[in-house]
Amino acid sequence: MRLPKPTWKRSLGVILISALIVAVSFVVWANTTNPIMPQAEAALQSSSTVAVNRANGYISFVPTIGVPQTGIVLYPGGRVVAEAYAPLARAIAEQGYLAAIVYAPLNLAFFGVGAADQVLADFPDVETWAVGGHSLGGVAAALYAQNNPTVRGLVIMASFPANDALRERSDLRVVSIYGTNDGLARAEDVRNSSKDLPQNTRFVPIEGGNHAQFGYYGEQAGDNQATISHEEQTTQIVTAIVALLDDITSASDESE
Repeated sequence: MRLPKPTWKRSLGVILISALIVAVSFVVWANTTNPIMPQAEAALQSSSTVAVNRANGYISFVPTIGVPQTGIVLYPGGRVVAEAYAPLARAIAEQGYLAAIVYAPLNLAFFGVGAADQVLADFPDVETWAVGGHSLGGVAAALYAQNNPTVRGLVIMASFPANDALRERSDLRVVSIYGTNDGLARAEDVRNSSKDLPQNTRFVPIEGGNHAQFGYYGEQAGDNQATISHEEQTTQIVTAIVALLDDITSASDESE
């Protein structure tokens, strides 16, 4: 008995169903994230020193004392919710700088590289801007910086740029922060990214720090165990970021 040959309609139907299954599986995978830790929940509450607001596709942390001249926009890591970086952003705001964390489409920052545009538009009184990100968010931040010459600072956390487009940006202050126990963004790979970054890039190792402790979302598959506390790693990250923000603020004042 001869079997009927599959028609083109049947073949097309199989292809479309397969594509739909792949797409649905990808969306489910991208939206499977760890719950944020209690420290992040606490950092999302406004206080007498920092006003926290969620609107227009980002979370803002605005100092209530004084008017910030400089701000930073942070991109979250891959499959990590923006709220997981609230302790980091809040600590920056407590030093007098505006900090914002953008939401990433499907929790993957490269789908929303231009997300910082909304933050810059909503805070026109902030004169000097930096962008930064963790892991995949660091790649997105570097892409945003290369396409926006008005950005004066770049913070790369446990990450490296996708290309060498920033190498000749001598006007861009860059700090690359990495953990020596990182199992996902190896210290050697981070340091080797110097060839793709401006010569004045500052590399800041966190001895004993790992990948997951750049945010507050728990452990991450493939990572190594940290040998310093989460709080200590956050303190060192904030110190490095604030130093860069101090630097670009001073440079902006001198150019006026």
